[in-house]
Amino acid sequence: MFDRFAVLAVGLLAAASAWANDVPSLLKAADDFRLVSGAMVVDTQVEVLKSGALEKERRYTVFVKPGRKSIVLFKSPSEAGQKMLMTGDDFWLLMPGTGRPIRVTPQQKLLGDASTGDIATMTWAEDYAGSVAGEETIDGKPCLKLALTAQRSGVSYARIDLYLAKGSSEPVRADLYVASDKLAKRASFELDKIDGRRQVTVMRLEDQIQKARETVIRYVSRKPKSLPDEMYNPMFLSRNDVKE
Repeated sequence: MFDRFAVLAVGLLAAASAWANDVPSLLKAADDFRLVSGAMVVDTQVEVLKSGALEKERRYTVFVKPGRKSIVLFKSPSEAGQKMLMTGDDFWLLMPGTGRPIRVTPQQKLLGDASTGDIATMTWAEDYAGSVAGEETIDGKPCLKLALTAQRSGVSYARIDLYLAKGSSEPVRADLYVASDKLAKRASFELDKIDGRRQVTVMRLEDQIQKARETVIRYVSRKPKSLPDEMYNPMFLSRNDVKE
């Protein structure tokens, strides 16, 4: 009888260990705290702080569609009429009064340390692969540390050390490295219960080069919303307004 229970216990521990090392499942679970399933529209506010004091803020409306498609509308008066389009690994900036989309990179800065990729892309599971690199306590929370490497060119960061709360896979912290392997930013996440589920409401980006600078990305609202496929064509989008 003892042997039977011992075998069962070993089997359960092995299954738990296998799940804990299933990085794609962990990343998908972490993404679920930042996304709703299917197409959606996210109203986003970006604030730049220096030594804790607010310097600038901007508003963006982001339309996200499965298959790595996003449209960003610039909503602040100083940027009114500007649009950003992402399809796969390609990014375009569309300026009002011009019919020629401008190619940009996912590292292109929008405001402060918030890049195009930070605003327009929201998934880890589609863009990164890696392994469980250990455990660490972050802000009092026991976390799994995932060492992630980019699997495509159209991402903002070459690699990420991502810390997920053990048991729930809630994102706690992400150390963000650029192609030169320099630690560029440290992201932390704040969650709250919205529409009956816990979701990331704030992402804070601490500049690791200019230590006094911080960029705060607030996800003001998320709602299901799908745009027609033709809107995700740069030439079509340059000639047409997005119906919000």
